[in-house]
Amino acid sequence: MRKTVAVGLAALIAMYLLGGTSARHEIFPWPQLSAAKKMVIGEKAAAPSRYTFDDKERLIADESKTAVTCPAQTDRTAVLLILGQSNAANYGGQRHRSDYGARVVNAFDKRCFIAASPLLGSTNTKGEYWTLLGNKLIASGQNDSVVLAPLAYGGSEVARWATGGDLNPMLVDTMKQLHDSGYRITSVLWVQGEADLVHGTTGEAYQKHFMSMVDTLRQHGVEAPVYISIASKCLEPSNGGFKEHIPDNAIVRAQLALSRSGHGIREGVNSDALLDGDDRYDDCHFGGTAGEKVSQAWLNLLRGESHLESSR
Repeated sequence: MRKTVAVGLAALIAMYLLGGTSARHEIFPWPQLSAAKKMVIGEKAAAPSRYTFDDKERLIADESKTAVTCPAQTDRTAVLLILGQSNAANYGGQRHRSDYGARVVNAFDKRCFIAASPLLGSTNTKGEYWTLLGNKLIASGQNDSVVLAPLAYGGSEVARWATGGDLNPMLVDTMKQLHDSGYRITSVLWVQGEADLVHGTTGEAYQKHFMSMVDTLRQHGVEAPVYISIASKCLEPSNGGFKEHIPDNAIVRAQLALSRSGHGIREGVNSDALLDGDDRYDDCHFGGTAGEKVSQAWLNLLRGESHLESSR
């Protein structure tokens, strides 16, 4: 009797270990059993969500959005084309919404919505600070209305934005949508570089791909200044980054060189230097304090540029 119980117990333990190993490594018989279960029971229906994404995981619809008539552009309207990776997209630690109703809008697919996190046109569904920047631009008296047109993909390398890259056609399409909506882009804000540092992109390659993207902008009638942020810091393997950050690196040197190269390219916000560890909620992405600091820094840059233009 004891021998039978022992054999049975050993068999159960062996089956448990086999099942766990099979599931963890996707080896026989787990895939076959899973497939059989799906055939008999069917796929579990996905829970309903207010969000809709495209095939590149970009947020393209949100049931909570309030559609409004797109504001007519005047000389006191800021039309901001926002490009880059996660810290330009909806990965922020704090959400924001327009304090001025339809005076700060999120333009997407030839429609306008009262700006509120997350913004349509970028990946993820967390917070962002561009809406906060829009509020600040109006509160400061700089602008009467602000149009936010984000196109940002988490983890994207600069090569994907260059001619031949998979995001370049999306950039062209976004510019055409804004043009068809009667908008002239007043500033291009680029926040990207962390992925290229991790993947070992050389400074020369970074500059080449970035200039290709700028050429795309110019070829499609965008004459606005292109602000290139100094952004390369994203720590910890959980974010695809390193344990420690070296401030003087190939990507930062390339970004600084580009900002001094002419072609309407100007230095944007240096988030590497501006933010400390407490400003990034996961050692990479911008938390609430980071959003406040960065939006204020962008305000200062855009206001300074406006004053420079008016004095010419």
